[in-house]
Amino acid sequence: MPHSAFLLRPARLADVPAIAGLVHELAAFEQLSHLVQLNPDDLGRHLFGEHPKCHAHVAEMGQGPQAGEVVAFALYFYNFSTFLGKPGLYLEDLYVQPSHRGSGIGRAMLATLAQLAVQEGCGRFEWSVLDWNTQAIGFYEKMGAKVLADWRICRVTGPELAALALQAA
Repeated sequence: MPHSAFLLRPARLADVPAIAGLVHELAAFEQLSHLVQLNPDDLGRHLFGEHPKCHAHVAEMGQGPQAGEVVAFALYFYNFSTFLGKPGLYLEDLYVQPSHRGSGIGRAMLATLAQLAVQEGCGRFEWSVLDWNTQAIGFYEKMGAKVLADWRICRVTGPELAALALQAA
């Protein structure tokens, strides 16, 4: 599919329902639907409120019967590397509907976010991938990413997060 068949652009408030739907598709693909608590209103506030916590780009079809339909999204935010002394761009989620994979959308999305990271003076662009998703791992490696085997994700959520917060002085 030629790049002209889809339009890559920053998300708009009107895209929030489509992004929320794609998040549910992603969760089903990752076999994690039971973990999704996403509220579209909250997502809209976090993307477009007075103090945005994240950003998103979408791919919409430019031609054919699906013209204007959002078929992919990337949600990201900025972090900071103390070692590099520079901000970083962290890709939280990248999802392309299965019927549109292999069309160049994922490649274009990663390239666009890499360009944004360079423009913003970021020292790195990073994301996580499930260890069983060998198709994605291969794709990312072809794009030049290194999958870091010596790092692990640490996460505190729910009651454990609340309990840890109570320990603050």
